[in-house]
Amino acid sequence: MGRLISLIENESPQLREVMTALMPFTGHAHVVGITGSPGVGKSTSTNALVGELRRRGRRVGVLAVDPSSPFSGGALLGDRIRMQDHVLDPEVFIRSMASRGHLGGLSWSTPQALRVLDAAGFDVILIETVGVGQSEIEIASTADTTVILLAPGMGDGIQAAKAGILEIGDVYVINKADRPGADKVRRDLRTMLSLGERAQDAWKPPIIKASATKGEGIAEVVDGLEEHLAFLRSTETLGRRRRTRARDEIEAIALAAMRRRWGAVGARAELDELADRIVAGSLDPYTAADSLLDG
Repeated sequence: MGRLISLIENESPQLREVMTALMPFTGHAHVVGITGSPGVGKSTSTNALVGELRRRGRRVGVLAVDPSSPFSGGALLGDRIRMQDHVLDPEVFIRSMASRGHLGGLSWSTPQALRVLDAAGFDVILIETVGVGQSEIEIASTADTTVILLAPGMGDGIQAAKAGILEIGDVYVINKADRPGADKVRRDLRTMLSLGERAQDAWKPPIIKASATKGEGIAEVVDGLEEHLAFLRSTETLGRRRRTRARDEIEAIALAAMRRRWGAVGARAELDELADRIVAGSLDPYTAADSLLDG
């Protein structure tokens, strides 16, 4: 699995053959995205969730998308260091992936890495994303269930509304709930969620208080994940979410192929020529873009 994900990250020519072979075995895993501001305890919470899922007999894959080193392009934080409890468990696979400067908190290769773990037979795949705030909303289009982590004392009530996470959360977890202010965060969040427009038969996100370091509330979080999956299946929302995910992936692959084509020597020369004409005022950028696409 590690070698297959390396093929994906390195954009290997073998990738098409690998994906064709994997496809018949995919579509079974519950993909859970875990996101939140830096410092709310994403890695600790992920570690605790893996422990609870294993107690319930689930095979668990973890993709921890770390900020990239600007020098090597590799993952910087290495979440595996903070998940030592599960390193020797053969039913748990943990992989740190570099975001490679991608602003959305996810690497472009994340959907394909998900497919590798799905085909390998994992029941639940956890994606822990870079804590970069507003641009992390991208996780909602990648996961079946999105977990939003908040913590008291971080101004998260205001940030929640500002970052638009009220629209994407399926399960809200107030971590570090043993600290003062946890009840206020919960009240503020409940108030803000009640102000949003939701259909009567829509999923009502639970707000769960937890302490990942003490293991408190983690079982309730997993219960919430399983209830949300059951809801998705009962309303056919799961199929719609996965169709959207596939559509986004097709688009990303097509755009990446276009960028590679434009990076070729001949295309670069054409791009420079079009840019010169725009600067000279003899061509508008829309006509230039049409010309590039037609080419």
